[in-house]
Amino acid sequence: MITRFIIITALAFITLLKPTEAQPRKLTRIGYVTAESGSAPPEVFLQGIRGLGHIEGKTVAFEYRTSEGKPGRNPDLVADLVRLKVDLIVAEGTSPSLAAKKATTTIPIVMVSTTDPVGTGIVASLSHPGGNVTGLTTVTGELGGKLLDILKEVVPAVSRVVIPGPPPGSPSSDFFMKETELPARALKIHIIRTTVNGREDYENVFRVVAKERAHALLVRIPPFVPAEQRKQFVELAAKKRLPAIYQASSWVDIGGLLSYGADRNLQFQRAAVYVDKILKGAKPADLPIEQPMKFEFVINLKAAKQIGLTIPPNVLVRADRVIR
Repeated sequence: MITRFIIITALAFITLLKPTEAQPRKLTRIGYVTAESGSAPPEVFLQGIRGLGHIEGKTVAFEYRTSEGKPGRNPDLVADLVRLKVDLIVAEGTSPSLAAKKATTTIPIVMVSTTDPVGTGIVASLSHPGGNVTGLTTVTGELGGKLLDILKEVVPAVSRVVIPGPPPGSPSSDFFMKETELPARALKIHIIRTTVNGREDYENVFRVVAKERAHALLVRIPPFVPAEQRKQFVELAAKKRLPAIYQASSWVDIGGLLSYGADRNLQFQRAAVYVDKILKGAKPADLPIEQPMKFEFVINLKAAKQIGLTIPPNVLVRADRVIR
């Protein structure tokens, strides 16, 4: 009788447990906001997430939002993610990161590919970000000087350089121009800023070049501009036989001359690490902002030949990648 009672009691206990055990594991929802065109976060970022043990559709799910290169859309996109009560937001770029910072003080935010996060007010400091934002920055104060230095080595006679990019008032562009003025003077290079909002401004860039009698371009047009538009720009530069250096290798891959900038793939791999740490309990305020650990220098010899330019051997040997 006692044995039967124990069996019945045990079966009842097991029965009570089954519904709880059958409950599916709660998905961690990660919001991803960017200006990049596409329908999903970068594959290198997703690979990093998978490599750290997170499985899409089983342990994590992504809510992807893109402004398609229109910064004014970012606040609405981030507000939508906040309404959905995502567990974490990944913000790619300075404008999306600023929008996320303004939208929530409670949801953890991992920024990637941002410029001057301290100067733009996204974080309090690089070593102690405070608040709910951490992540990675792509531009150091020395980058503008390095880009001009490479141009000077490739085209020793260069003394006037046009810098097409976002209009004044853009936090990343204003920071870049400010930090580039001193090294430009040291190299005896006069820099001329011109605004590019879209491909309709491309012809105007080259009109500015002609008017200012410039010798080269330092291009700050964002790399998320659609490939066909980037292709149009590099073709115009080639047609004008104008040396140009870019901050992202994606421009050189489609015909641009030179690029030097933070290794994009490494940035996204590291962003996955930040996400993993936060999902495992780390607080954004305690995770220092990471500056670029590796820069990539790419040279396109086909583009050089097209404009009649010879790359000096001492520059060529320093390239991480050469397109022949």
